[in-house]
Amino acid sequence: MNGRVAVIACGALALDVRAIARERGWPVDLYPVPAPLHNRPSQIPEAVAAELARLEGEYARVLVAYGDCGTYGALDQLLACHDGVERLAGDSCYDLLAREQVRAAMAQQPGTYLLTDFLARTFEHTVVRELGLDRHPELLTAYFGNYTRVLWLAQRRTRANQAAAERAAARIGLPLEVLVVGNVGLERALERALTDADAGAGGPVLAASGRA
Repeated sequence: MNGRVAVIACGALALDVRAIARERGWPVDLYPVPAPLHNRPSQIPEAVAAELARLEGEYARVLVAYGDCGTYGALDQLLACHDGVERLAGDSCYDLLAREQVRAAMAQQPGTYLLTDFLARTFEHTVVRELGLDRHPELLTAYFGNYTRVLWLAQRRTRANQAAAERAAARIGLPLEVLVVGNVGLERALERALTDADAGAGGPVLAASGRA
């Protein structure tokens, strides 16, 4: 059985999970689930279940890098049937990046539409095309009429990501605000999960870490 850790990750987080794991030297193998399933959250548990079935018997430890993400507990019900499989704690992928800051922003202005770097870069595909706004622009008000701003949770505030966030906000006609969060929240969530798994199994999951 593989001594590494399998991480089944939301496609919107997969690149960041891979980058963090490589930087920290963690023995992680990544298995992304398509990010557009966020538009059809009822299908997320089925997609994760398919990955679990495919990986069965290959890894002693499996981690699911997802929030609940609109499954209303269905994802957790699925994982409860698989011994030793846990997910990162959070209601959404945004929680995994900056839980307290996101909650404060939503309390301050409930009509906040959140962007991550991934969502900003892929907005035309993952939002506009997936929701049919390119074919039916009249649906824009139905989807976004109750929002009052776009808040970009900037993980890497590069010129390219800034431009992508500005395009996304302009596409739906809302003002853009920026909250620089980095990937510290996600890194800590991964570290906690891997450390807990390590403690439970007695194996050196973090022994190869390059950071104290």
